[in-house]
Amino acid sequence: MKIIKNEVKKILVIKLRGIGDVILSTIVLDSLKENFPNAKIDFLTEKISFQVLKGLPQINNLIEFNRKNTLQRLKLFPLIRKKKYDLILDLFSNPATAQLTFLSGARYRIGFPYRGRKYAYNLFGPSERGKFHAGLLHLEVLRLIGLKISSQKLYFALNKKHNIFAKQYVNSNNLKHKLLVGLIPSGGWSSKRCDPSKFAEIGEEIIKKYDAHVLILWGPGDYDDAVTIKRQLRSNAVLAPKTSLSEMGALISNCDFIVANDCGPMHIAVALSIPVLSLHGPTNPKLQGPLGTKHEWIRLEELDCIGCNLLECPKNHECFKNLPVDNVITKIDRLIEKNNILSNEKN
Repeated sequence: MKIIKNEVKKILVIKLRGIGDVILSTIVLDSLKENFPNAKIDFLTEKISFQVLKGLPQINNLIEFNRKNTLQRLKLFPLIRKKKYDLILDLFSNPATAQLTFLSGARYRIGFPYRGRKYAYNLFGPSERGKFHAGLLHLEVLRLIGLKISSQKLYFALNKKHNIFAKQYVNSNNLKHKLLVGLIPSGGWSSKRCDPSKFAEIGEEIIKKYDAHVLILWGPGDYDDAVTIKRQLRSNAVLAPKTSLSEMGALISNCDFIVANDCGPMHIAVALSIPVLSLHGPTNPKLQGPLGTKHEWIRLEELDCIGCNLLECPKNHECFKNLPVDNVITKIDRLIEKNNILSNEKN
């Protein structure tokens, strides 16, 4: 089936799950606007991701998918059908979103040809798993259905209020006159969270080598690790306050670069064009790492269990505990050099 572009006036993009996953899906927005300049784009996602998308100029309307409320999910079926979308791009393609897409009445129904879900779609993304970076996978879907790819940019919505909060915080803590480096110990599962003691070692070397300020950023579930890092850092470091996700994003946007686990805030930094060094153990940086050439990643490749993808480490977390700090600093040197981070002195 070939898409007749001038007939597409209403588009629905579907992407559920984690913050990072939703940020990576925003890579399709510019290309959709390029291919369908007169179409309105709605986005179906979970409530937690609204703060990622609210205010983005490409998106007309946000629709909530409530994973925990069966009645509310059932109400989505007549709602989506009533909206009469011409094209639905299901970038999640689980049984629930496949069924929703199938019953939508949309002429063009796009998703992945996974077992038990292929029936729902008449245009398909790639069937291979683990072949493409999680962000670029979305663009491969567009390519396979005959659309032009115009951008690889990710998006994260910030407004004036968030930016004012971050500027005031940076100024009030005297963080603006030196290199400002963010450490982010977040992670969706325990095995991909670098140990606080290793983060503290990395932070100490950053402060020592670059005469930098270190800002420890944290979200729900990260506080204990963040406090431990702060306590173990012999040099002065600042523990960020409790923030919303958007406020954290605004603080990230004030950093010169970020050192982070494979996590949602790491992808936020990428979307905000802040250079990132990502730390990986169980996950594959070629598939889940920071997207784009301005970033770096590091992993202890010599371990036989590296890239295990297990939620809990059955060993001693050697992928992080044995990671040489000198190797991390070498990666940071490369990150600084290729982004000209030290080329302009702070005022």
